[in-house]
Amino acid sequence: MAIKKYINIDFPFRDSEEGFYFKLNSTNNSAIKSDLLHLLLTNKGERLYMPDFGSDLRKYIFEPNDDITHNKIKNNLNETINQYIPNLTIDSIKFEQDDIEELIIVKLSYTVTEDAFTTSDTIELIL
Repeated sequence: MAIKKYINIDFPFRDSEEGFYFKLNSTNNSAIKSDLLHLLLTNKGERLYMPDFGSDLRKYIFEPNDDITHNKIKNNLNETINQYIPNLTIDSIKFEQDDIEELIIVKLSYTVTEDAFTTSDTIELIL
């Protein structure tokens, strides 16, 4: 019987179906996506003993939905990801606008290159 290898805790947090407190990731792709979401949805100063960890994306929630704000968000994402997940390359950051609700929708496409694998994925953040 093969023993299943777990890498980290799945994000967002969910109950485990296998008897653990939280659902765990067992693939590199899901682990990296969880790490990225955890990093981007954490405000700076929220993580104990790591005051610079996080992206501060929530401060853009009430900012105008314009090119100036979009450039600030791009810079924030690039700096944060380069600092904490250096093996992740951002392929593109695109913005979609929802004129009815004035939401900023950020689509971030990325590629991760490791020694053993290369993977690409996209996440969507709604501010």
